[in-house]
Amino acid sequence: MRTMSAIHLIGGEKGGVGKSLVARILAQYLIDHAQRFQAFDTDRTHGALLRFYAQYTQPALLDEFHSFDRVLEAAAAEPQKTILVDLSAQSFAPLVHWMQESQVLQTANELRLTIVYWHVMDAGRDSVELLRLLLDQFDARLPMVLVLNQVRGEAFDILERSGQRARAEQLGAKVIILQRLADITMQKLDAANSSFWAAVNQSSTASGTLGLLERQRLTVWLKRAYEQIDLLGL
Repeated sequence: MRTMSAIHLIGGEKGGVGKSLVARILAQYLIDHAQRFQAFDTDRTHGALLRFYAQYTQPALLDEFHSFDRVLEAAAAEPQKTILVDLSAQSFAPLVHWMQESQVLQTANELRLTIVYWHVMDAGRDSVELLRLLLDQFDARLPMVLVLNQVRGEAFDILERSGQRARAEQLGAKVIILQRLADITMQKLDAANSSFWAAVNQSSTASGTLGLLERQRLTVWLKRAYEQIDLLGL
């Protein structure tokens, strides 16, 4: 496992693909590996990082440059601290506008900061089209991680047939698979307003918490997600 010092933008553009789930996994990964980080949440109404990891997270509005500028400023102030950004749905256009108007990639390069975009995908055609737009816009200038989220669909045939995965990998993108977790388990986590750590460690006798075997399955699922992150070598 290597230190993940960088700005990590967790996106996917459309709602429901699992962006916030991946952001929560990354936050818990950093906590469990004793890595210092700061998080920003751009969702005005359903901010998952603000909800589950409030002590690490600040709001940042992507359509207000003075607010979102804090992301780059935080990374520049402490280069060894990892920055997580949970991007809301429909964030592609304002993200590109911010990057172009502020010359973000050039500035990050001058400051020796790495920006990584995590494109979270479900199995549908929309995610593939959004990946194409990302690659058209940034080519190899923006390091990318494709997250194939099996929680939102297990067969990624459309992606494979499109040629966009191969194109992304040729441009240097890395690919990980987030395995499926039972819907009822995720529903209980959300209903209990529980972080992954709390869900795994709480007593199963508490109202609304996971049962013994559910906690075991969550532990295994999280371990496999961590193994995928480790493979990236970030």
